[in-house]
Amino acid sequence: MTVSQVNVSVPASVAGRVKRHLLVDRIYHWLMAACVLTLLATAFLPIIGYKFEWLGLHWTTGVALSALVLIHIVRAVVWQDFWAMMIDRIDLRNGWRYLGRALGRRGPAPGRPGKYNVLQKLYHAGIAVLILSIVATGLVMLLKIDTPLWRRNPYVLADYQWGWIYVVHGFAAMALITMVMIHIYFALRPDEWRLTRSMFRGWITRREFEEHHDKARWAAEER
Repeated sequence: MTVSQVNVSVPASVAGRVKRHLLVDRIYHWLMAACVLTLLATAFLPIIGYKFEWLGLHWTTGVALSALVLIHIVRAVVWQDFWAMMIDRIDLRNGWRYLGRALGRRGPAPGRPGKYNVLQKLYHAGIAVLILSIVATGLVMLLKIDTPLWRRNPYVLADYQWGWIYVVHGFAAMALITMVMIHIYFALRPDEWRLTRSMFRGWITRREFEEHHDKARWAAEER
């Protein structure tokens, strides 16, 4: 039994499906995943010895990722529940209780989360910082290459400023490898399969909703 299942009693008769991700959001997720994996491959494979013409694919994929991030921000602010992914007081309290249970301390059981638990929200915040850092520095670095739309101009910034751009871009890219590995690991865990399935099919079962989520914090719709 996982921590999230402590003190939860769900009737065996619970049936049906609950909508978790719309098709447009699932498409965004997989397009972003494809862009991130392509960027990591074109960035690091040449370094470890796999030589190919990587620059064109790298910068065009970076532009595509930038457009996806912009679309996602607009959609999250205008059409989605922006605050559903923000860490609140209840998340902090539940996180403290999870930590206490993991350390063997007694105390109140952590409450069930809304649509996302505190670890998912923390992961999202970390990914957001890394992706935005990569996008911002990557767009500036486009000034150093020739494209069909503009000619290179490496003299826009001083050498030390370019140095910081490269440091931020490279550090964020390396950190992103770790974050991708964490994401894949949890996606493949049997106790998290409901979340992975929902990113393919868009739904979780009514039983899974009752067992893992707080109705008061997530007004889920039937599918």
